[in-house]
Amino acid sequence: MAETDPKSVQDLTNVVQTLLQQMQDKFQTILLCSLIQCVLDEMSTRIDDLEKNIADLMTQAGVEEIEATPEKGKEGQGS
Repeated sequence: MAETDPKSVQDLTNVVQTLLQQMQDKFQTILLCSLIQCVLDEMSTRIDDLEKNIADLMTQAGVEEIEATPEKGKEGQGS
């Protein structure tokens, strides 16, 4: 029985080490995903601000939004 104990302990140690490594890998993946999400949120906020600033500048310059023009052109093509 003494001969099987070290093997059992070694097997258990290997299983625990494998589980700990898997947990660490998953934790690092979660942290990376969280970081990416934060960066994307920041980029989204900055793009929204940029769009608002451009719209404000266009309004100050008296320029109409360009998005309305293609829609009128599409309607004319269908007739």
